[in-house]
This record gives sequence, structure tokens and C-alpha cells, in this order.
Amino acid sequence: MMDKRFFNLYSHDFARVAVASPRCKVADPAFNAQQTIELARQAAGQGAVLAAFPELGLSAYTCDDLFHQRALLDACLAALGDVVAASMELPLAMIVGVPLRINHTLFNCAVVIAGGRILGVVPKSYLPNYGEFYEMRQFSPADNTAVTQIALLGQDVPFGPEQLFEIENLPLFRFHVEICEDVWVPVPPSSFAALAGATVLVNLSASNIVVGKSGYRHQLVGQQSARCVAAYLYTSAGLGESTTDMGWDGQSLIYEKGDMLAESKRFLQDSHIIFADVDLERLAQDRMHATTFAQSVRRHADEVAKFRIQRFPLALPLERELPLQRLVERFPYVPASSARRDERCTEVYNIQVQALLQRLQASGHEKVVIGISGGLDSTHALLVCAKAMDRLGLPRTNILAYTMPGFATSERTLRQARDLMEAVGCTAHEIDIRPSCIQMLKDLGHPYAEGKEEYDVTFENVQAGERTSHLFRLANHHHGIVIGTGDLSELALGWCTYGVGDHMSHYNVNASVPKTLISHLVRWVADTKQIGESGSDVLIQVLETEISPELVPARTGTGKEEGKPAQVTEHFIGPYELQDFNLYYTLRYGFTPTKVAFLAYSAWKDRDIGPWPEGGSPARNQYDLAAIKKNLGIFLWRFFKTSQFKRSCVPNGPKVGNGGSLSPRGDWRAPSDSEATVWMEQLARIPD
Repeated sequence: MMDKRFFNLYSHDFARVAVASPRCKVADPAFNAQQTIELARQAAGQGAVLAAFPELGLSAYTCDDLFHQRALLDACLAALGDVVAASMELPLAMIVGVPLRINHTLFNCAVVIAGGRILGVVPKSYLPNYGEFYEMRQFSPADNTAVTQIALLGQDVPFGPEQLFEIENLPLFRFHVEICEDVWVPVPPSSFAALAGATVLVNLSASNIVVGKSGYRHQLVGQQSARCVAAYLYTSAGLGESTTDMGWDGQSLIYEKGDMLAESKRFLQDSHIIFADVDLERLAQDRMHATTFAQSVRRHADEVAKFRIQRFPLALPLERELPLQRLVERFPYVPASSARRDERCTEVYNIQVQALLQRLQASGHEKVVIGISGGLDSTHALLVCAKAMDRLGLPRTNILAYTMPGFATSERTLRQARDLMEAVGCTAHEIDIRPSCIQMLKDLGHPYAEGKEEYDVTFENVQAGERTSHLFRLANHHHGIVIGTGDLSELALGWCTYGVGDHMSHYNVNASVPKTLISHLVRWVADTKQIGESGSDVLIQVLETEISPELVPARTGTGKEEGKPAQVTEHFIGPYELQDFNLYYTLRYGFTPTKVAFLAYSAWKDRDIGPWPEGGSPARNQYDLAAIKKNLGIFLWRFFKTSQFKRSCVPNGPKVGNGGSLSPRGDWRAPSDSEATVWMEQLARIPD
């Protein structure tokens, strides 16, 4: 892959699409064609492969009985010829609306054009004849003819509603066209088109505006795109349509599987166009993953079989850099909008609390045992335990919390653990694990037991194991269950001590919550002062503490280095903000490393901060492609090669988000002895 191509969105199964709303003049096809051609040139200049225009855009929708005038219909044909001729020099497909006479019958049609050819003509299936609409006065619905081929402007052209159009050199880009009312009916034609393989659904609409209709269009288009696992492009007529009895706002929309990618401003005074970069692979992967999609294909096989595929070549703009115009959030687990962040925090918190509440009731236990390190994960798990006790009507003293300082515990984290337990109001204990660790090290014949400063993996895991062993025996002794604190990010990277270590618990409330989301959950609890002013203060201190397992004694010295942890987690496994990004797109969509890197580059390039609220964040970094590639390599090796055996036997814990979990009983089943070769080969294709 050439470097330039790596930075081109089409190399990663994106496609740029355009929805245009030209200024029109009623019954002036020549003017309307020129407006259409000008917007098509703009779309091609921006690298789009498809541009959609409004219903009956070459004539204007509001011609009424003028549609029965031959002069207008002949002028529409001539205008269509102008558009077809202009398309010869434009590297994109166009869909324009025009009235066409077929065997003495008039149809409201969408015409698909590319490279000087008419690829197909799609008549409107459902004609509204209610309220302000009287289309059946002039037009016939698609099923009023059995014709499947017509002669148009000297070309033999496929005709009918059951057509799909596919760009040969962009095979995931297969689109279908329906017209206005077609999407307002209970079962839109696009539903069957999606089952037949259309990933992009296009609606040529006129759609007058009345109060409340704009919001309903959003609901309609968003839901259809979500249900069909597709992109949906919606056009609408604007300025220039007759206002004899109706008003027009020119609203254009682009959705992708329920997510709005672009929306035009309304009531503009001139022609306008919007663009969006559609992720075709996301749609294909989601359809493959949701096996009920294929079940629907089988159930509606008769309807699916009716579709014809019209394939055509198109010159893609591959020989230049073409960056994404689509916003890629740096923190896919954390919504960017403050309102949605608060909503997400509330929901995640409640899922965790409800799950723990159910486990306690089902097991018959009223006490929980939890280790408190003064760090991020155990802090959040303790907050979940506190809320669960509140809802069960049990005292928070039923939370038996233990901080267990070892050889490397800092004064800062020990103080934070003590302050946090006091703020929560749990039963707080402190156990110095160093004596039992020394005994274990003596039993092992480890050099540290003889006074040598050897801090190897055995030295580290003896401490992790002693803590977990204490917690399990304490749970036996007090008739409680051990609450796990490790998070999804650590599990993905294998950053946990297997078995008798932080890997194990009776129930892990954080099992599917990534580090970046835990950071925000803790900040949310602090900001909302759910455990009081002093509690919020200690939560902020926890958030500002460098993440470290604290298993190797801290550096000695003076100045800035004094008291700093000898181990900084992100120095070993990479920044959590990058690794959570890598995890999301690898686990949720199964994207290749090259695409994940392209998305990460798009997210961190030329933008300042991610979606963190005012008051601080774990990091506000910029990453160049070299850093992205390096840390993606760490992630791929640890995720695919070295860590699966830890995920194959994780404790129970609730799934909280559509980003997935790594439980073998849930989202992720994988062999523990697979190779990482194919992913590392993909990694090598990323430019240095």
C-alpha cells in the first residue's frame, strides 16, 4: 500500500456521498439541470462517488397538471440529456428526479447516471393521494407496468423498482433508490433492497414542511438506516418550489445505522450540498455479525430474488490523500456530548449496581469483601458496592474493605485508600501483607528474602497473590463474596496476575468497563458529589494519580523523581486512551490493523482534546502515526498472542456496552494458543 493511499479514505472501505438541494424554478427544466450539474461538479471535486438530488428535481415537484403538458415533458427529457452529457466528465454517479412517459403512462422516476450512461430508471412505488398530495392525478405507481427495459435518450435502460446499483471497483458500495413516500409506508422497498445487499439506501424526496415534520423525518430515516444496517441518504426540495399551497425547507439528511452523519441547514436561500463519509465495512461487519439479518434474507427470499444488480465502473480518487471528513471520536466508549455522557454514566452505573444486587440476592450473601488500593479501578468498584448496599437497604458497613500495603505502596495511594473508605462509610481494615510475602519468598528461596534487591515477576506476583488470597479467606470467614476490580482494558492486554491474583474474584463489576470509561464514571460521581464534598476531593486525587501496579519499590532521590512509582503501567502497555480505541474497533467491528490505525490517525490528528469535561482528564495528547503504529503493535501482540488464556476463565460480571465484553460466555470466544501473524502482517503495512 502506497503511503498516499493509506491516507485516502477509499483505501479503508469508506465512501464519500453527497446529498444536494438545488435552487429550482417551477417548469424550467433547463435552469434546473444547470443547477444540478453545478452541484454535481462540486460533489466530484470533493471526492464523492454518489450525489443524490430531489424528487422530480428537473421539473420541480409542484408542477401539478403541468405534468400533462407535452412541452414540459419534452423539456424534461432535454434537461436529462444535458445532465447525462455532463456526467461524462464527472467521476461520480448521480441520481436525479424526472417525470417520464413509458407506454403512454407517466411515472415519477429516479434516474441513475454515470459516465455518460443511464444505468437505470426507478419509478416511485407508493403514490400519496391524501392531505395535500394528489400524485395519482398525474402519475402511476411502479406496479402499473410490467416493462423492465425502456429506450431512453438513445440507450436501452433497465426499468423498475427492484434494481440495485454497484460500483465495480468498490464492491461494498451497492445502492438502492426509492422515492419520498416509499419510506413512509409500513414496509419500504428499501427494506427488501437491504436484504438483497444494498448498503446505501437513497431517497429522492420533495417533502413539503409543516410543524414537527423535520423531527419525524429524522426518526424515519434514522430508524430505517438502523433496521436495515445501512446508510440512508435523504433529499428534499427547497427554495424555488411553488408556495401556492405548501412550504419547503430543503432538509437533507445522511444517516448510518441510526447515527446521523450530516444534516443540511433548513430554509436556505440558495443551492446547497452536504457530504458524509460512509463506513461500508462497518455495515458489512454488522450484518455478518447479526445472524438474524441472514435469517431475514431467507424468510423474504421471494422478494430478494426480484432484484437486478446493475454494475458499473467508476474512477475512484485513489491517487491522492483524501482524509476523512467524518468525526472519529478519540474515546469511543465515552460520548462526546455532555448530556449523553451523563446519561451513559447513569446507565453504566445502574447496570453494574443492579447486576451486583442480583448476585447478592441470588447467592444469599449480605456482605462483600473488596481490596482498596487507592487507585482508579478499586475506587469505582467500591462506589458500585456502596450504591448496591443502599438499594438493598443494607448498611454500608456490610462492605468489608481492605487496603493491603506492600513493598511498593506509596504514601499517596495509601492515604487515598484510607480517605476513600472513610468517605464511603464502609468497614475499613488495613493488612500489611509484607510479612506473609516475606514468608512466601523465603519458602521459594527467592533472593529478596536474603536482602537482595531483585524485583522480578515472582516478586511482583507474590504480592498480588497474597492480596487475593487474603480476600478470599476473609470472604469465607465473614460469609461474603469477593468483588473484583480489574477492568476491560486490563483484561484485553492481559495486564493482570492470573489465578490467585487480581484476575480472580467471586464477581467482577468492572469486567466489561474500559479504563477510559471508568475514569469518567469516577469523575461523574465526584462532580455530582454523591459521596459528599470530602469524598469528591479524594476521587479527584485518585483521578490525578499516575496508574501503577505498585509492586516494585519506588525510586529514591530528590526533586521531581522522589516518590514516583517505579512502574508506570502505560510505559509498559501503552496509553490507555489509545489501547481502548484499538480495543473498541478490533472487538466491536473486527477491523484490520490498517483501518484501526487510519481511524486513530483521523481521531488524533489536528484536534486538541477529546470528549472530557472541564476540570481535567487523564491525558490530552496528540499522537502521530508512528506512535499509533507502535502502540497498536503492543495491543495486537498482547491481545491475539499472549493473553487469551486469562480471558478463557474470567469470573462472572455484567456486560455494560455495545463495545463488547471479553467473557467466553458472552462476546468473545477464542483459542488460547492462536497466532498473531496475520494481524502483525497487517500492522507492517502501516507507513512508518
